[in-house]
Amino acid sequence: MTADESALSRVAPELRAGLEYFPELDFSQGMAPFRDGFALRQAPPLPPELAAVTCVERFVPGHPGDPDVRVLHYAPPRREAAGAVLHIHGGGYVLGAPEMNDAGNRALALALGCPVVSVDYRLAPECAWPGALHDCHAALAWLAAQAPALEVDPARIAVAGESAGGGHAAALALHARDRRRADAAAPTVSALVLDAPMLDDRTGTAHDPHPHTGRFVWTPEKNRFGWSALLGQPAGTDAVPAAAVPARAADLSGLPPCFISIGALDLFLEEALEWTRRLSRAGTAVELHVIPGAYHGFGVAQESPQAALVAQLRLAALRRAVA
Repeated sequence: MTADESALSRVAPELRAGLEYFPELDFSQGMAPFRDGFALRQAPPLPPELAAVTCVERFVPGHPGDPDVRVLHYAPPRREAAGAVLHIHGGGYVLGAPEMNDAGNRALALALGCPVVSVDYRLAPECAWPGALHDCHAALAWLAAQAPALEVDPARIAVAGESAGGGHAAALALHARDRRRADAAAPTVSALVLDAPMLDDRTGTAHDPHPHTGRFVWTPEKNRFGWSALLGQPAGTDAVPAAAVPARAADLSGLPPCFISIGALDLFLEEALEWTRRLSRAGTAVELHVIPGAYHGFGVAQESPQAALVAQLRLAALRRAVA
């Protein structure tokens, strides 16, 4: 058995077909081909129930000195929950847009009966840290400020993100916590719901890497590229500012309850385990689900029992946060 065959044998049979969905990302060719591919990909027609969820493009005030931030604001036809969800899309810090999750965010707004706001943060390497963090915080501040008009409880704003969006969500929660310690009126995050979050720039630079993770979709090489683009300097060095990387934060106390789902073959497995351990020791309620035989982004295999399970668990966590 070859090394590739051995790696593939560890993937759950129900998830193997999903690997064909992912393009080969060769970032040495630049960002344009992949960004154009995301932009040109046609989504299937929406079923009537999702089409009933309204989607409005808004531009909210950015961080002082920064441009306004584009967001997509989803509103369900019926309100059933008091809170709202701020969604942050994935893409390795260098790719993606809120439209990638259009159907998912519509379904989320419909299932929860509350608004969902998805942030079009600025991408690296054109915008290095802390630009995207400022954009995400601007969206959170707008959502909190508009809470009366949107009939949202500002104390029940959950933040959800996948992959790089999960990393941005964790960074946003730390940033919001620090601002609230200085100003009790600052907006707060009521819960974190993270799917395969990108938390640690040192992953992929270790001398003793995990022997079975990061073989599919998102590899150590891609991880070093994405983090280096975001940081504006090489990832994994002692020169990286701790404030830029959630896993480097010395203090994880005072963070909101956190839900994490991760595949057992995902490159981010060990950093998610360590984040969970540290949150628990800091006194934060944390819920972790490790899915056997699952790679990064396995949710594309939507008909698989693994994807259905994670979707159900994630929805339950968000429902608790916004109810």
